[in-house]
Formats: sequence, C-alpha cells, structure tokens
Amino acid sequence: MEITTVAVLGGSGFVGQRVCHALAAAGYRVRVATRDRERAKKQLILLPTAEATVADIHDPAQLATFLRGTDAVVNLVGVLHDGRGARSFQEAHVGLARKVIAACRESGVGRLLHMSALCAGTAAPSAYLRSKGEAEAAVRESGLGWTIFRPSVIFGRGDGFLNLFAQVLRFSPVVTLACPGARFQPVYVEDVAAAFVKSLSRLDSVGRSYDLCGPRVYTLRELVEYVGAVTDRRRPIIGLNDGLSYLQAFAMELLPVKLMTRDNYRSMQVDNVSPGDFPFGIVLATLEAVAPSYLGNRTPRARYDRFRAGRGTAVTSDE
Repeated sequence: MEITTVAVLGGSGFVGQRVCHALAAAGYRVRVATRDRERAKKQLILLPTAEATVADIHDPAQLATFLRGTDAVVNLVGVLHDGRGARSFQEAHVGLARKVIAACRESGVGRLLHMSALCAGTAAPSAYLRSKGEAEAAVRESGLGWTIFRPSVIFGRGDGFLNLFAQVLRFSPVVTLACPGARFQPVYVEDVAAAFVKSLSRLDSVGRSYDLCGPRVYTLRELVEYVGAVTDRRRPIIGLNDGLSYLQAFAMELLPVKLMTRDNYRSMQVDNVSPGDFPFGIVLATLEAVAPSYLGNRTPRARYDRFRAGRGTAVTSDE
C-alpha cells in the first residue's frame, strides 16, 4: 500500500518538529495531533503539506477519529520523569501505545513507527526503561506493520541534553557530577528524523527495531567537559561514587524542576551505547560538527558580538 498521509503523535516536541519537517520535505502529507491548534500552526507554518488537528490522543475515540484517513502513524510521545495521569511512564508509554494500536485497527491504519529508547526492556533497571520495554512488546505483538526506533540521547538545537549542561555550567563554579562514568552515544536529531522518514518507503524495515546511535561513545564527564570548552565555561568537575550519586539524585528529585531523579540514576547503570550500524545508509553528523553552532551562542564573546552587531560600528568613540 502506498503511503501518502502520515499522522504524527508528539509532533510539536523537539524530535517531532524535525520529523514533521522531514516528512513534508519527502513529499508526505502530515497530520499533527495537538491540544493547542494556534501554537501548532505557528510551528508548521512553513510546511504547506502539514495540518494541525485538535485531538486528545489519550481519548480512544478522538484518537481513532484523528487517525482515520491516514496511511501510517508515528508515535513519538514520551516523558523523561514519572508524573501523574498522562504524564506517567505507564500512561505516556505503555497505555498510549496500546491505544494507538487499537485505534490503528479501528481506523484501518496498517503502518506504525514507534519511538522507544536504547536499552529498553521489561527487566531493565529503571521504571522509564521498563515502561519503554512494555510498550515495545505491545507494538511487536500488534499484528501491524511496525518499526521500532531505539535512540541513545538525542542532541541538536533546542535539546534538553547538552543545553542542560550549559545551564548548569553557567551558574555553578564547581560541578558535582553523578555517574560520571556513564556512557552515551549521542545521535543528531536530524539523523533520527531521517531514519523515521526513510523507513516508510522500506518494506524491509517492517517488523524490525533499530538502535539509533551516533558515531562516538562519551562518558558523562567527557560530555560535560566538552560543553564547558565550547561555551568557554570550564569548571572543576567532582565525580561522585555510586552512593553519593544516588543521594544527589534523591535530593534533586525533591526540587520543583527535576534535573535528575533516582530513576535517571538507575537508567545510567546501563551503558547507553550500541555496536550496531545506523540504518538506511544515513551519513551521521558528529556532535563536534553540530553542537558549537548552538552552544557557542552562549559564550560571553558571542553575546558581545551580537551586542556589537545590534549597535553597528559605533560601539564606543575610542574603539
């Protein structure tokens, strides 16, 4: 069956926006579910083949109506910290996956692309990874034409990963770092989006799961050091042992803004890396080639240059 119209769940998020742009660029019509149509329209304004549809995707009837008339669905919905209701791991990951499967059957949608996470599994050490594993199991047993993607941490302009480190370095003269030896294989968001789009035209991707990892493995300490170098905010880093890492995660869990939780700590007990090749022959962007383009804007020198540019050449009379 030819795929012409693709429904995207989570299309307004960091990864979702890139996937929508990549789908539109490839000639697909894109339908994005949203609760805020005006906000979504602004994000999609440059995509003539994309439309925003108001729908509560956690309501089975509204979800089935939203999917009706589409040929494939991309489920990118996920939460990093366990919350309540639709923000809980069980509902956002497992519950929604099951609702999407049921809605696909009811609406006659046979193709499902599902976003999971590297190291997901029902026996994984963290609730986050276990819930992702439960969702994967539901997708695999769905009887649909499914493809699962399992990315490592994703970086790119507007990410919540490297930018978080940049914020910490901005306000902390010394960094006490939990799990400094945790290993990651960061992958560029545009490469992730490309993998989703290419899989739609690849029959050999049906019934397969793909690990999406970048070309290089880093420890958490190395990543923080790299961000410090790029932003010109090098800070002393004190790596914490397992016991102190757990205590720090517990303390941060109590803050209004959760930078880290005990469940994050448990996730980092497993190396977030994979030896497999990136699918579909996509040439990967390196972190070093991309990150300076957005992290470099945070340096004092960059802010000074922007200030000068805004005032023209007449910055001072004795320049």
